Amino acid sequence: MTLQPDLTIIEDDLSGAATRELVRLHLQGMHDNSPPGTCFALDLSGLSTPDVTVWSAWCGDRIAAIGALRTLADGNGEVKSMRTHPDFLRRGIAARVLEHIIGVARARNMRRLSLETGSGTAFEPALALYRRRGFVNGAVFGDYIETPFNQYLHLQL
Repeated sequence: MTLQPDLTIIEDDLSGAATRELVRLHLQGMHDNSPPGTCFALDLSGLSTPDVTVWSAWCGDRIAAIGALRTLADGNGEVKSMRTHPDFLRRGIAARVLEHIIGVARARNMRRLSLETGSGTAFEPALALYRRRGFVNGAVFGDYIETPFNQYLHLQL
């Protein structure tokens, strides 16, 4: 793994073409790997709501990853739309974006972070990242519905 020390993480307003393309790639990947009706990834409109903050990670002038934090009504948070650009996989970038999101959640006094993700081999790298950081499998939360194709992970802060 080649680490990416020159990474810059910024709050993103979703107006840039590179960010929009990475969101599109994220949605395509989720739909390609999840049966119809089991993909709950946010599109641009869902990521643009007041309860969601999006960050993009940049290596120079190239987007490397995105990630978002949704504030839930119960004062907890949800990790959304984690995606690393294919050109930047296995460089520790997703871990740095996740650490950034966890840091913001702590600064906002959230007690728990949760996430919903798919199941199957396509999701194994992301699941490994979340589990290394301390996320554990748990119950469905929010307005999600439990299916055999989804998993729910939680991290106590």
